[in-house]
Amino acid sequence: MTSDRATIQRLPTGVPGLDEVLGGGLPEYSFNLIAGLPGSGKTTLAHQIMFALATPERPALYFTVLGEPPLKMLRYMQQFDFFDKHKLNQSIHFISLAEEATAGDLEQVLARVVAEVRQHNPGLVFIDSFRSVVLANLAAASPVITLQQFLQRLGTLMTSWLATTFLVGEYFADTDPSPIFTVADGLIWLRQSVHRNSMVRKIDILKMRGQASLPGLHTFRIGAAGVQVFAPPRIDVAATDDAGSPTDSRLSMGVPGLDAMMGGGLPRGYSLLVAGPSGSGKSILASAFLAEGGRRGETGVIAAFEQRPNRSRGLPVLTLIESGRIGVIDTRSPDLSVDEIATLLVDEIQRLQATRVVIDSLSGFELALAPSFREDFRESLARMVSALAATGVSVLMTSELEDRYTDLRFSPYGTAFLTDAIIVQRYVEVDSRLQRVIAVAKVRGSAHSNGLHLFHIDDEGIRIGELLDHHEGLLGGKPTRRLRTAAAE
Repeated sequence: MTSDRATIQRLPTGVPGLDEVLGGGLPEYSFNLIAGLPGSGKTTLAHQIMFALATPERPALYFTVLGEPPLKMLRYMQQFDFFDKHKLNQSIHFISLAEEATAGDLEQVLARVVAEVRQHNPGLVFIDSFRSVVLANLAAASPVITLQQFLQRLGTLMTSWLATTFLVGEYFADTDPSPIFTVADGLIWLRQSVHRNSMVRKIDILKMRGQASLPGLHTFRIGAAGVQVFAPPRIDVAATDDAGSPTDSRLSMGVPGLDAMMGGGLPRGYSLLVAGPSGSGKSILASAFLAEGGRRGETGVIAAFEQRPNRSRGLPVLTLIESGRIGVIDTRSPDLSVDEIATLLVDEIQRLQATRVVIDSLSGFELALAPSFREDFRESLARMVSALAATGVSVLMTSELEDRYTDLRFSPYGTAFLTDAIIVQRYVEVDSRLQRVIAVAKVRGSAHSNGLHLFHIDDEGIRIGELLDHHEGLLGGKPTRRLRTAAAE
């Protein structure tokens, strides 16, 4: 059966993450507005899209109005990786509309645009800043045509010439009563917010005709490569369900005795929370988990928010990083968002075909976020854990806890329910000495030990020792001296 639906080709923008937010790319021959406050990244975004799409077969015209002269604009754009000087005057042509716009006559502006389009036959047309055209028209004593008439004629002409059009303008609110909001097929709004010393950029697709764009605000960053948008990772529900079911395939933790406590190791595809106070050995356990994967020929990824991996405790994690077997997410950038970290993790997992992932720690993760993202940290973290589970990796997360001795908690964020397994590390007083204990609190769908084991840390890493008979030492009563070995459990 033949479909009567018209097929709309979608153009890849060349902006990482933006195609996913748009719903598959930009509709060809669409009429779009890129809007936002001064300095929000509008011109950079427009140039990045233009350099990605412009070809000899699909040339681009970039009209400048009362803003920066083309030469000055190009001097700044050359600093970005997407800039290609070979496309200038070949696939990309810059034209100034300053003279026509200054007169405030939209009829003259339209006539100049029509003349240039007829000469170059472009597939892409940009007008920056369109807001300047509007203001000049408003200042005119008796405009020949109204703004709405100008937009309708411009939109009709561009569609008939098979050109994808972008108007770039400074708008301060998406509630402005401008006819451009009605005429445009797509409204791409760039926003930026400042909170104390934090500045966060966000993109919002208010409108994109003919396709389902992702709703809401999505963070983006402007770096040497240009604009990168961090869309929420897509979650494969079927894959997540499979990852959350019991499995016979298990991963060794790299700590002698711990696999037995967990009933044979960590089921592949599970998420594990290691909770404990400062100095209890959480990072060392996480490093042992990655190092064990390296010994078995597996690759891994670590997002370290507190301290970078090193060669201490006999663990070759740094060597594995230097050899490319373990990827490191650079978390030193300011004003992070959970979606940004999730995107970086998923990209690195796919690049290395990684099977093990470590996030050390959730406490440092929260502090690295921009203040505006901390309010919904729990919800964003749940989305990220689900997205990582959908890739099939096994995830180990550490969580800092204040050891109150009588308060048995697993996470300060109430995120214990998100994970398939929990290991808790605590301090206990035994014979007037502060000792470390470790216990497996949860391994979903699997039998595991419920015993409390003393452990110590030496140059070889974590060493699990005797089994503690009673809980008095952990819960604040009189410390017990009755110990027996793990073999007697």
